[in-house]
Amino acid sequence: MHRPRRRLLLALAAVATVAAGLAVHFLAPAGPVSDAVGDVLYAALIALLVAFVAPCARWRVTAAVALGWCVGVELLQLTPLPSQWAASFPPLRLVFGTGFSLWDLLWYAVGVALVVICRMRRGSRRARLGE
Repeated sequence: MHRPRRRLLLALAAVATVAAGLAVHFLAPAGPVSDAVGDVLYAALIALLVAFVAPCARWRVTAAVALGWCVGVELLQLTPLPSQWAASFPPLRLVFGTGFSLWDLLWYAVGVALVVICRMRRGSRRARLGE
């Protein structure tokens, strides 16, 4: 697929992911299910953004960078910084969170894996069609 078209599709997928994440955050009842869905969507968004920035990168690299970002952000929550940032500018809570959870690491891996699986399936379908 041509890079401009790929980037357009990645941007549209990222916008849809942000919309879904905001819907979960603001409309779904708080609890472990909405937390897990939010984590999956966050990680998927990061993977989409990495792919947008580096559209020619191999998906293994994209996945590693996205998962590395997510793990880094989660480990940052072991410090008081994300809470301080969120207190100063509340929307940063959606980006950096405020409290560490080991479960979040699992859900991040699921979110990145879903994006990679979708990309791999699309690539194998294109290969079968001779594109």
